[in-house]
Formats: sequence, C-alpha cells, structure tokens
Amino acid sequence: MKKELQIFLTAIMFYSRIPVPKNMKHEPDLLNKATRYFPLVGIITGVIAAAVFFAINYVTNVSVAVIFSMIASVLVTGAFHEDGFADVCDGFGGGWTKEKILLIMKDSRVGAYGAIGIVLLLLLKFSLLITLPVNKIAMVIIAGHALSRFFPVIIMLLSNYVRENEDAKAKPLAKKIAAIEALLAFIFAALPLLLFSQWQIIVVLLMPLLFTFYINRYFKKWIGGYTGDCLGAVQQVAEVLIYLSLIILWKFI
Repeated sequence: MKKELQIFLTAIMFYSRIPVPKNMKHEPDLLNKATRYFPLVGIITGVIAAAVFFAINYVTNVSVAVIFSMIASVLVTGAFHEDGFADVCDGFGGGWTKEKILLIMKDSRVGAYGAIGIVLLLLLKFSLLITLPVNKIAMVIIAGHALSRFFPVIIMLLSNYVRENEDAKAKPLAKKIAAIEALLAFIFAALPLLLFSQWQIIVVLLMPLLFTFYINRYFKKWIGGYTGDCLGAVQQVAEVLIYLSLIILWKFI
C-alpha cells in the first residue's frame, strides 16, 4: 500500500502542481507506473475546475464561471498539456522532416502556429462548454478531464517514444508502458462515465477514439512515434472532442 501511495503521489507531482510531501523523490520507474493514475489526476483536476465553476456561477454567470474554471484547470496542471499542444502545432506546422519537427518542438519559444493553435483551442473549449445545459457543465468538466487523459495512454501503448533520453523533456515517458497500466488507467478514466447511460458512453468514446488511432498513425508517419508534447496535444484535442460529442448527443439524439 505504501508503494502504491508513492506511485499515486508521483503522478500528482508530475501531472499537476498540487503540493506533495517534500520527501517525495523523483524516480523514473515510479513515474512510468504512475501512468495508471493519469486519469485519476484528471478527475481531481476536473473536480477542482467544477467546484470553481459552481462557486463563480453562483455569484456571476455561466460564461464567467466557465472562464474561471478553465483558469483553475490550467493553474492545477501548470498548462502542462496546453504547452504540449502548442509545441505540436509549431513542430508539425513548421517542420517537414523528422529532425526539423523534433527540433522545433524542443524549442521553448512559441511560434505562430502554436500561438494561433492554443488561442483557437481555448476559444473552442469555452464555446463548447457554454453551449452545454448549465446543469450538466460541472459533470461534463469532470468527465472530460478524466476521460481525455486515457487517450494519451493508448498512444503510449501502441507506439514508441522517439527522443533520445538526453534530449527528452520528460525522460521517464521514454519507456513503453505495460498493458496492465493501460487497463488500470482506463478503469480510473471510466469512473465519471458511470454518470451516463450505456449508449451515451459509446457516443462519447467514439470520436476521441477514432482521432487517437488516426493521430497515432500520423505521428508514426512523420516522426516514428510520440513525444511528451504529442501526448499533451492528444489529451487537449480529446477533451474538446468529448465536449463536442456530448453537445451532439444532447442536441440531436
């Protein structure tokens, strides 16, 4: 149990800015196993963002509340995944070879593709969330944060990390995860789906799942696998697709 707690706290330490005990040490092996708790960190992030939404919506309105909930999620994660999305936009938008793409993504500066991409992404998140029924927004925020963090795990399971360790932004992610880690991650990701009916779950999963298989092939074609930035980008797009799927579900079905 103590070992499992260490693994969970490692996930908290790496995937969020939530404080952990000062005696926690950074161990690559623990972080690799901590992938199983990636969606659970998403649940925690989603609960915090949903709580902020409730509080701000009580004293202002839905639009302001959604913006504050987005700010809360960014603060909790340190814009970890948003940064990856911006880097992927820059890398694949400006690079035409594997070497060039990886070099651009490694650059800490944000280019035009990254800046435009992240602005449009955040605007899309905001627009989708305020389109949802007000009484469902908090539930959707939690489900979106949790479930979207499972799709990067699929990429890790199906593909290989392409950077050399000395060039990696996230060295512990260089190793391929075991199937059992992916299964445990799915169990945690699926917890918020208990709020939906069986056929609704299929609709919610379909679009981000198809995107994940497509983008996995795209990454393999251009760079031979994935990087930490690629995983962040997958999480962000999957989150948007989950919100979009739910809007379509409740509007037309």
